[in-house]
Amino acid sequence: MAARLKPLLILLAGVLLAACSSHAPRHLQPDTYKVRPGETLYSIAWKHDIDYKVLAHWNGIRPPYRIYPGQRLYLRPHASNPPPAGKSSAARSVPKRKKTPVAPAAKKRPAPAVASSRAGNTARKKTTARTTAPAGSKRLSWTWPLRGRILKGYSPDAPGRKGIDIAGKPGQPVLAAASGKVVYAGSGLQGYGNLIIIKHNSRFFSAYAHNRRLLVKEGSRVKKGQKIAEVGDTDAERPMLHFEIRRDGRPVNPLHYLPRR
Repeated sequence: MAARLKPLLILLAGVLLAACSSHAPRHLQPDTYKVRPGETLYSIAWKHDIDYKVLAHWNGIRPPYRIYPGQRLYLRPHASNPPPAGKSSAARSVPKRKKTPVAPAAKKRPAPAVASSRAGNTARKKTTARTTAPAGSKRLSWTWPLRGRILKGYSPDAPGRKGIDIAGKPGQPVLAAASGKVVYAGSGLQGYGNLIIIKHNSRFFSAYAHNRRLLVKEGSRVKKGQKIAEVGDTDAERPMLHFEIRRDGRPVNPLHYLPRR
């Protein structure tokens, strides 16, 4: 009797395990986040790979982007998000008034363009270049934050590889890779140790992790090449600098921006 029941029990156990695994919780990014002491909007945006401007919009936060411990922040769009500018009912009526004058203006332009098509093309190219230039894309001048060999390269799909690891000696100077403003200086981001985040413009940020000592504070203005920290091994297996560059909230390969050496 027991021998006949054994296959049935094994089959039943397999069904139960499959059911449990199908209902196991998935590790998805939560919808909200509770602000902890010492955190800034920038550090939270960095932690969740979100552009700080988008995070601010989702939560109706305006410059200078102050947040408070215990505050709940939305990490994705939701029904109560403030509407983007220009989408109010009043704004929708504007195109109706503009349709009549725009049509004749568009028809008059091609006639005189025949005499000097080359000049016209050049002018159009210049205009397009100025129009499509993204906000905050002013060219930055970068320098290496630390002299040392690269231990690990950029691999955004691998854990802890959203930047590069540079070997260093304890106390070795860590330099600002470009001029900007310190928007975070602390140890609140797990895995980064003592961390500095610098905002260079509305699009580009850089981060310096695992420092032994931080030499700048939040709100400080720093110059390219300025000493901002000392190499350490906080949250790291050895003395080194983990360096990241982010564009519009997303990690990018620092080697595409740093000068060749």
